[in-house]
Amino acid sequence: MNNRKDPDNREPNAVSHDFIVPAGQPWSHIVRKGQVLRIVDSEGCQAVDTLFYSADNHQERYSAQDTLREQGSPYITVGTKLHSNEGNVMLTMIADTSGGHDTSAGACSAEANTVRFGHETKFMHSCRDNFVIELSRHGMSKRDLVSNINFFMNVPVEPDGTLAIVDGVSKPGDYVEMRAEMDVICVISNCPQINNPCNDFNPTPIRTLIWNG
Repeated sequence: MNNRKDPDNREPNAVSHDFIVPAGQPWSHIVRKGQVLRIVDSEGCQAVDTLFYSADNHQERYSAQDTLREQGSPYITVGTKLHSNEGNVMLTMIADTSGGHDTSAGACSAEANTVRFGHETKFMHSCRDNFVIELSRHGMSKRDLVSNINFFMNVPVEPDGTLAIVDGVSKPGDYVEMRAEMDVICVISNCPQINNPCNDFNPTPIRTLIWNG
């Protein structure tokens, strides 16, 4: 699945937030209902692990299971409505210049690194660590972690049903845009993984922008 759509050019003076997220680092921001969030893969082939929570009720959060069930497809792209665990639409994907974003493979962690790549990788920084750090700024903790979206991460489903993490297909400057359908907190880990090809073994910066509706 590789739908591609570019939006109309947006007015630069309508940007309310513009930030470069360094390689391997976390980021979070509130996106108000009607605002548009753009995530830019600045240099290409950079996985961007992403979570969403209701800004008014942190117990309501993105649900990968409900999102995939409602759309009947394993990947996130233009037209996807991101559902919460309460059955509400949190955001709608309105633009995607890359296509086919994963929401099944989860986030890298110390435990997963150890199992997959050896004990010497246990203490490498991970997306799970980034999420915990950033969630703490919003009064949440490790127990609030749920399944995430992996923007720009290439995760094909193999014939036997297993998931593979392979070379990314996103190009420098590729982006996704989502329109918030409620006030949400977006939490990002700009993935620091260097042991598999999700980042081309070289984590790079990304850019986040928020436009007023």
